[in-house]
Amino acid sequence: MSVNFIYLASQSPRRRQLLEQLGVAYELLLPGPDEDAESLEAEIAGESPEHYVARVTEAKLEAALKRLKTRGLAPAPVLCSDTTVAIDQRILGKPQDADDAFQTLSLLSGRSHRVITAVAIGLGERHTSALNVSEVDFIEVPEEQIRRYIASGEPFGKAGAYAIQSQAAAWISRIEGSYSGIMGLPLYETAQLLQRWDVVF
Repeated sequence: MSVNFIYLASQSPRRRQLLEQLGVAYELLLPGPDEDAESLEAEIAGESPEHYVARVTEAKLEAALKRLKTRGLAPAPVLCSDTTVAIDQRILGKPQDADDAFQTLSLLSGRSHRVITAVAIGLGERHTSALNVSEVDFIEVPEEQIRRYIASGEPFGKAGAYAIQSQAAAWISRIEGSYSGIMGLPLYETAQLLQRWDVVF
């Protein structure tokens, strides 16, 4: 039986834009003021970045499915996603402040890093998920450029302190993987999952 819409449990405008690019009809299913959504992103010592992203995405999905039930909304599949940036086994999350953003971007400068995005869709007991890993090379970025970028406010709220669709794109010399995955929702993997759920798009 075909599914005409899904719930998107994400505050990211980029994920909304990417779902719209696929032509998927969705409704937002966002955390209420009583939920501590940020706590779901807490790291566990010794955890690999790939395991971290998959675990956080599953936790977000569980929270969203509980939200769906509590609010008594019409049943439909719920989509969640999480993205992180990693150098080796080090997770580079959202910067806490300007100093943290500077440390992160200085670490990325002149190096290759991974952008890991997990996607999960669920309803009731059925959950399906996928993981996308892309590799990104940064040129050596002058300190003055990093400071200007931080002053623009762009790094905040973004894993790895940058967005590929911002001026930071000028620092990227090579990408191997999924551009949309680096933005926050890998469209190939997402489309494959949606098809398994018989979502119309």
